[in-house]
Amino acid sequence: MSAFLHDRGVLLLARGDELLVDDVSGTADEATGVPCTPATRFQIASISKQMAAVAVLLLAERGVLRLTDPVTRWLPDPPPAWSGITLHHLLTHTSGLGHWPEYPAVDLAGPAEPDALLAAFAAVPPLFRPGAGWHYSSPGYVLLARAVERATGRPYAGFLAEEVFTPLGMAGSFAGPAGGRPDVAVGHEGGRPVPSWDLATVSLGAGDVWCTGADLLAWLDVPRRGRLLTPASVAALTAPHAPTGRPGEAYGYGFFVGALAGRRAVHHSGDNGGYKAFAAWLPDTDQRLVLLTNHAEVDPAAVTSVLDRDRS
Repeated sequence: MSAFLHDRGVLLLARGDELLVDDVSGTADEATGVPCTPATRFQIASISKQMAAVAVLLLAERGVLRLTDPVTRWLPDPPPAWSGITLHHLLTHTSGLGHWPEYPAVDLAGPAEPDALLAAFAAVPPLFRPGAGWHYSSPGYVLLARAVERATGRPYAGFLAEEVFTPLGMAGSFAGPAGGRPDVAVGHEGGRPVPSWDLATVSLGAGDVWCTGADLLAWLDVPRRGRLLTPASVAALTAPHAPTGRPGEAYGYGFFVGALAGRRAVHHSGDNGGYKAFAAWLPDTDQRLVLLTNHAEVDPAAVTSVLDRDRS
């Protein structure tokens, strides 16, 4: 199956509890030739939004916050234009906030003071009133991570480590900068290393998590088996809350909900500098698919064709 990756990362396919494809190939760092192994951690980019969604749902279950809370309750000095935005709106990309192109003042690769970053978001008027449309918004998930920090009084990365990754047995996963950690893949484009996005502030909650392939496969047991969350929270996580404008597709909380290879699925891709990722669960066939690569040229969409090779 390495042809799907061009020998550049991890490809896993499971049906039920049986692992059908377990392909680990290529190098974690082209400069040193260190190979990728099952222990190699990759940026999962926007798949990280699922972890932010689960963190919010956990806190809602505990009564710490509510999905109907206005985001202004959990942010310092929010602008009046955000007064109608709820945590639900942020989770579903229906807040009216823009994506990175709408905030040219934000340097994705450079460090940002948290309050200065929020001020940069606040300086741009919302694209529409809350709930009136759908527009993918990583900044919205940055606000969710900040809300988690304010509600708990704990660093977001620490909350994920203690309340999400550890209970799920995801020992190889962490949020934030790699900072000298072992077994971390270097992102590449054109065979050369490329700088990562700022994972401590700019991508907090939106694209800041690193996972091994096995950990990301285990993560899909949250919707699949209802791990960590109550049945009601799992239903909210994967419900088609907001149509995206593409035929048959909606957005849940951190998941796209729609067809994949002609079958019902919840899924998400990720794309940060030098990294591509994809994770999906298909409930009708109980398939889980994970792709992690540290080469920008790999097309995550192409890997879904492996599903057609696994027909019962």
